[in-house]
Amino acid sequence: LVAPRATAIGLRPTVHAGQGLTGVFMKHYAFLLAGLLCAAPALGEEATLKTVVDGTFAPHAMPKLGGGYEGFNIDLANEIARRLKRKSVIDTAQFSGIVPALQAGTYDYVAAPTTVTKERADNMLFTEGYLNTDFQFLIKKGGPKVDKLEDLKGKTVSVNKGSAYDAWARELEGKIGWKVESFGTQSDAVQAVIAGRADANVAGNTAIAWAVKNNPQLELSYLHSTGLVWAAAFRKDSAELRKTVENAIECMKLDGTIAAMHEKWFGIKPPPGSAAVTVFPGYGVPGMAGYDATEHKPECS
Repeated sequence: LVAPRATAIGLRPTVHAGQGLTGVFMKHYAFLLAGLLCAAPALGEEATLKTVVDGTFAPHAMPKLGGGYEGFNIDLANEIARRLKRKSVIDTAQFSGIVPALQAGTYDYVAAPTTVTKERADNMLFTEGYLNTDFQFLIKKGGPKVDKLEDLKGKTVSVNKGSAYDAWARELEGKIGWKVESFGTQSDAVQAVIAGRADANVAGNTAIAWAVKNNPQLELSYLHSTGLVWAAAFRKDSAELRKTVENAIECMKLDGTIAAMHEKWFGIKPPPGSAAVTVFPGYGVPGMAGYDATEHKPECS
């Protein structure tokens, strides 16, 4: 078994006087084995799926008391790797550096929740959405209900300073007639509602759900749909990997895994028809650049 392999790679042993074939092949077997062992790390690297999250974005990724990180997107990345039978390697970084690191080849894909916009879709590939990213309000439990934006006329709305929600609320300040108060962190903006300094807080729907889950004196309120989704991002040259990861995400939707994660981390079940439970046709986000309309059926084990 060794002789053909040795010949195939150019090793043609010479048998010297007094040296048996067994000794020759044992020497070359040891040589080949050493080569394979040296190659082992490379093979191991190929078996990993390396990704990255923003480790400060609760409840998607956040530090654990005992070390490491936890959150919705940590669970998502680990489950994708498990279904692909690959080792999961998850780094943490500031979101501003995540996309450049992906494009530089540091990561296979981005597990941090990434909103699919036209600009981003022009430069990256995306899976179909796995969560909707909408604007949502929270209010003090038992407070006046908010069924539409106009119900907040004359009220104070707290926001995280510099966030997309801050800009959005200020753009509507004159039209709606609410007062916007900015705070250094989202936690401070939530505390403003608890303390009565604000009538409502607006942020992303998952962050709002997390805040309400951990503060029984608060409740969910008006949801403003943006029509946008969060999805996994890839380089333009990773079309096949994008398909493989999307297949795993679709199977997670079909068997209820993402719905269970949604309830675990956000405290509520995903609405029917939302991205967390809906398998979309093709690969990617319909209507965005990089979308592949090829019909396929998820292959789930």
